[in-house]
Amino acid sequence: MEIMKKRLVIIPAYNEAGSIVRTVEDIKQNAPTFDYVVINDCSTDDTREICEQHHYHLVNLPINSGIGAAVQTGYMYAQRYGYDYAIQVDGDGQHDAKFLEKMADYMEENDLHMLIGSRFIEHEGFQSSSLRRIGIRYFTWLIRLFTGQTITDPTSGMRMVNREVICYFAKEYPKDYPEPETAVVILKKGWKVREIPVEMKARQSGVSSISMKRSVYYMIKVSLACFMAAIAN
Repeated sequence: MEIMKKRLVIIPAYNEAGSIVRTVEDIKQNAPTFDYVVINDCSTDDTREICEQHHYHLVNLPINSGIGAAVQTGYMYAQRYGYDYAIQVDGDGQHDAKFLEKMADYMEENDLHMLIGSRFIEHEGFQSSSLRRIGIRYFTWLIRLFTGQTITDPTSGMRMVNREVICYFAKEYPKDYPEPETAVVILKKGWKVREIPVEMKARQSGVSSISMKRSVYYMIKVSLACFMAAIAN
């Protein structure tokens, strides 16, 4: 009898009281073969209390550590408890859990290291703002420059990885804005990366951590991080 691989959804959450219940219940209903863990990044709203009231699987960070540290905590959890696949699903409800089973099956069938859920293959669902799409196209170009491969949605947080990458990310993971940088790292290592079409939703509540003010900082920092990742691997 074939044993199903263990699958984990990592849900980083900072001040997601308005959407965390919908996010977790979506996973429980539409991805029943997945376990999940909410990584509460020391939220100042009721995120922790809501998760505890609903008896959700929860890890509480003692200080606000940023998206990178929250996701890495999830990978450390996945490594410790022996998961074969792990995927990040944002706590703001943008990622649709109905695609998770399909992604896991595709990962296994194609023996991939990373599978990225892209909203820009079939252009269905929420496509982000026009300004952010310009930034996304820039990072697509930058990653192609450094690796020779095209990632249509390089800022997508909906990325599934296998056990080998789980163990790597548990030890090495960027603190800020990790998606483009880690895509470069994985591609430069020669690991197998593909994309699959998914649909995403508009943020259900709260605000993005990347404000207009931080956009310039984001572009410069991530560009430099991608460059350093390209020459180091």
